[in-house]
Amino acid sequence: MPHIEVKKISIELPVFEVKARSLRRELAAIGRRNAIAAQDGKVTVQALSDVSFSLRRGERLGLIGQNGAGKTTLLRALAGIYRPTSGTIIRAGRTVPLLDITLGLDDNSTGRQNIRLRGLFMGLPRQWVAEHEAEISAFSELGDYLDMPVRTYSSGMRMRLAFSIAMSVQADILLLDEVLGVGDSAFQAKAKARLREVAGRAGIVVLALHSSAAIMELCDKALWLQAGSVRMIGKCHDVVREYDNFMHHRLAA
Repeated sequence: MPHIEVKKISIELPVFEVKARSLRRELAAIGRRNAIAAQDGKVTVQALSDVSFSLRRGERLGLIGQNGAGKTTLLRALAGIYRPTSGTIIRAGRTVPLLDITLGLDDNSTGRQNIRLRGLFMGLPRQWVAEHEAEISAFSELGDYLDMPVRTYSSGMRMRLAFSIAMSVQADILLLDEVLGVGDSAFQAKAKARLREVAGRAGIVVLALHSSAAIMELCDKALWLQAGSVRMIGKCHDVVREYDNFMHHRLAA
């Protein structure tokens, strides 16, 4: 049974060595309170600090917070890309991270060829990709462009192709980072419906979105990160309401 246990994890990310400028000026250039200097002269950023939570099958966790709060860092840690400086992550189930859905697209291959290549890149069986190629192609709404090289696509067309391929994924644990910025309003509505469908198939979903409305619609729990620490975690409606109130008062001030 898929599950995630995150126990008091902290992550420090190295930035650079302090050589040419004074330590004070280096820290000022970072402009963050959670920058720390190690004794060897290297500067690191405390990207996450003492984060804990647990998820079981059927739970969908939305990550909210301002830019730089640590949402993407947490997703990368859950995916195994970043190793915690301290604390532990226990994860059971096939995990598929979709943190950059355009990653792996080959500009010199056609959209149709990229469907096959990207599917294999995500670890999907060759036969499964072949059986679902027509469905993925139709969902992308790219028509004849599917037989043209991806280098001829606009940025919006690339995102639509990447999203259509990514949403064919099969996973026990699905990690998503800002995947709804695709196409026009009509395609975004269709993309949101597909995301709900994929999330329903997966055992656990963790996603970061800037849209509070989308988080409310797609998740049952929310985790508010602020400067790398957990500000609040709980029922989605309660956390999103507190976050939106905080942002409203901050903007008003």
